[in-house]
Amino acid sequence: MASEPGYCLHKPTGQAYVRFSGKLYYLGEYDSEESKRKYEQLKAEWLVNRHSIKYAPQATGPTVADVCLAFLDHAQEYYQQGTEAEQYRWAMKPLSDLYPTLPANRFGVLEFRTVRDWWLKTPIDRRKVRKPAKATAKVRPQKPKKPSEPKPPQYRSRVYINKVMKRVIRIFKWAAGEGMTPPSVHQCLSCVDPLKRGRTQAPDVTPITIVESSLVESTIPHLTDILADMVRFQQLTGCRPGEVCKITPAMVDRSNDVWQIELVEHKTAYKGKQRTIYVGPQAQAVLKPYLLRAADAHCFSPQESERQRREAAHSARVTPLSCGNRPGTNRIARKPRQAPGTRFTTNSYAKAIKYACQRAKLDHWHPNQLRHSAATAIRKEFGIEAASVILGHSDIGVTQVYAESDKAKAIEVARRIG
Repeated sequence: MASEPGYCLHKPTGQAYVRFSGKLYYLGEYDSEESKRKYEQLKAEWLVNRHSIKYAPQATGPTVADVCLAFLDHAQEYYQQGTEAEQYRWAMKPLSDLYPTLPANRFGVLEFRTVRDWWLKTPIDRRKVRKPAKATAKVRPQKPKKPSEPKPPQYRSRVYINKVMKRVIRIFKWAAGEGMTPPSVHQCLSCVDPLKRGRTQAPDVTPITIVESSLVESTIPHLTDILADMVRFQQLTGCRPGEVCKITPAMVDRSNDVWQIELVEHKTAYKGKQRTIYVGPQAQAVLKPYLLRAADAHCFSPQESERQRREAAHSARVTPLSCGNRPGTNRIARKPRQAPGTRFTTNSYAKAIKYACQRAKLDHWHPNQLRHSAATAIRKEFGIEAASVILGHSDIGVTQVYAESDKAKAIEVARRIG
């Protein structure tokens, strides 16, 4: 933390002065009550908001790069959970590449559209940089691979670009609130309409829909026992993928016939809302074996899942142990790119399902679709209000996005009245 600026004497003129960010502010006659009062006023203002234009060392105020760096410091403290701070860092990439030295108060519609155009025209880089393996003398020489045809470039979707540009607007809104830019900059950027469906070259993504239970059942045999139980638990409770990854025994209240899981960290926790997962008898049978561990340990462990995968591969081994690699040995001394952690993330959970679908040669589905399927089934049998409570929504309109309407009812009505 920066030290407080001191009350100083300018000997040639006999005036008091204070220095903020390398810039001098004269206060009047040294040791006078007026100069001391002015010093305390300026120091109080600076301590509250040292990023303000008033105390910026540049004559034109902070640059776009200064705003980005200041917001990153704020984001690291404000968004302590989740990946939102990293998402903001990624949204700043074209800002820092195109306009790092531009005064922030001159960032307008033209610059905003140029940044958005950067997202539209820059393809997604899916190259993975891998370190070369440390080979031993027993490594067999690999045959040169045939050159494959280059894949067409992939570009970011319209919805994704609109989300990124909303983050850019929020950055300048925060800067206006901190006094780094005039409010007119944020107001100007807010006037730019987002990209519309069918009116832009950005591709549109297909909305998340339900997943057929037969497809899920065909995928489960290709998952480890832990991942299979995570899928079953989601099917029965309709919780989010990130919520099933966070469950610990300490969260589970087993005092009643229907267990309740109170989540402290969840999607809407910053709004002061509570999230409870209601666990019925079938879901209890799935979760119960994973409660026999430390209270703060995550129920579904990726380390145990990886151990199960290796044991299954070893039990299906055809090559005799006297030939090939034995457990714990490898002719190529390499380290895993990432060791399994203490709990699954939404990405690792989704990737595990993706790989299982590939092994089973099935259509790929995402764990979010399990939530949509559960919401649709609950709405069909118990109504949309029950689905809203189970999903943890305070707005029924949000539940309608997850719970698809029963088309069979509409067909029956049309058959009778049409």
